[in-house]
Amino acid sequence: MITFFKNIKLRPAHLFQGFFVVAISASAFGMVNRNISKTYSPISVVKKDSIASVKAFGEVYKVLMSPRCLNCHPAGDIPLQGDDSHVHQMYPQRGPNGKGLYAMKCANCHQDENTPGLHMPPGNPKWHLPPANMKMVFEGKTAHELAKQLLNKKENGNKNMEDLIKHADDGLVLAGFNPADGLKKPPLTHAEFKKAWITWLTTGAYAPAK
Repeated sequence: MITFFKNIKLRPAHLFQGFFVVAISASAFGMVNRNISKTYSPISVVKKDSIASVKAFGEVYKVLMSPRCLNCHPAGDIPLQGDDSHVHQMYPQRGPNGKGLYAMKCANCHQDENTPGLHMPPGNPKWHLPPANMKMVFEGKTAHELAKQLLNKKENGNKNMEDLIKHADDGLVLAGFNPADGLKKPPLTHAEFKKAWITWLTTGAYAPAK
């Protein structure tokens, strides 16, 4: 490459044009890289590794059983509340679509963003529980039970591996890592959770022993 340029006499105009092309190419490459980070390609098992998979799910399980996730995945039809996961004080009901029943809708109190102030309602534009026909209960589940449930298309909303990986960036999942003032964050950062989640899935999605 160096020898090639030594044997060619470039005029200033050519140098400018070359620089312009390189600059545009570099800019385009950066844009592509940024776009790639926000898209997903079809993903399959990289290499089955039961030890790595079970270890990764152990980290995932810690997050899913934290109040920020557990409270919206109750065993009953009333959400849980607070860091101790007590029954929601206003006793709102799940309703068919998970958004509340009759006039008591989740969105009445849970706005598009967290309401400022200690112990005020957390917010998100799509705040809701799982729907009545797909409750996705976390409360009371062992790590084995929860792993099996997450992989069961009849219980996870017909999600395949790629869908499950995308779900790590779902708006409500992200909201759990940005709790309202006074509420504890999950035990992992979102990046750590996502890494463990993807590792679990791509190394065989093994369930811990019963």
